[in-house]
Amino acid sequence: MKLEWIVFVLLVVLLAPPARAGGDPGRGRDIAIEHCARCHVVGDYNKFGGLGSTPSFQLIAGLEDGMERFRSFYERRPHPVFVRVPDVPKWSDAPAYATEFTVTSKSIDDILAFAGTLEKRNLDNVPIVGAMGPNAKQRIKDAAQ
Repeated sequence: MKLEWIVFVLLVVLLAPPARAGGDPGRGRDIAIEHCARCHVVGDYNKFGGLGSTPSFQLIAGLEDGMERFRSFYERRPHPVFVRVPDVPKWSDAPAYATEFTVTSKSIDDILAFAGTLEKRNLDNVPIVGAMGPNAKQRIKDAAQ
């Protein structure tokens, strides 16, 4: 009986359809362009856009914990002021200084799928334009954490 059970479980596992990858990278790109490109460089969409102090999507994707950062971006400053998540209480009573938008677990999966398609950047290989002093690259690295 035990052997039959093991064989049954193995067959179910082996014959089960593959799990669907989280989200739709095309939809994730659309979301990123609509809501994130105002501050971040997003792939090849706005190479020279974004805010100078904001990491690009490619740089975030290249960080050791980059995918976790994308997964939980709505909890990371400054996003909680203007990003809404259904059934998650508003993080702050501070007024939003950017257009508010709502993300769902599905849209976060889409953003993650898009982020997975990006060419990852390593901060060690990114020139820091206008950086001051010999420790500038380390200060920027520390600030990204």
